[in-house]
Amino acid sequence: MIILDTDCLSLLDRERDLESSQLRISLSQFDPGEIFTTIISFEEQMRGWLSYIARCRSLDDQVFAYGRLHKFLESYRDTRVLDFTEAAAAMYFELKSKRIRVGTMDLKIAAISIHNNAILISRNLSDFEQIPDLTVQDWTR
Repeated sequence: MIILDTDCLSLLDRERDLESSQLRISLSQFDPGEIFTTIISFEEQMRGWLSYIARCRSLDDQVFAYGRLHKFLESYRDTRVLDFTEAAAAMYFELKSKRIRVGTMDLKIAAISIHNNAILISRNLSDFEQIPDLTVQDWTR
């Protein structure tokens, strides 16, 4: 099982650049049914879009922003999303109790990944490599 973190999802939404192309090549080697993200990443991205819309001052900007939000919605219709379950919450609590200096959302994504015995794909190795029992790789290089 492969889990994409929030940053990788955002990268895939961009125009094709070297990093997103490398990620796409790596992902193409897997069955799409093996590739997931988390509800935590959905929340992070949704908060970002809502914040972006709230900052729009003109109607033209709002029309553009809502169009991008709709594109975001469409992309999630085809995305397999893992929940933050009671088991993942217990894993999160265990990680939190170890006082690992990683943000709350990243710890939740890590907890879901560990619970599902998955490989987490992220460019944020400096944070995620601090988390015991987490398998994390950067496929953008």
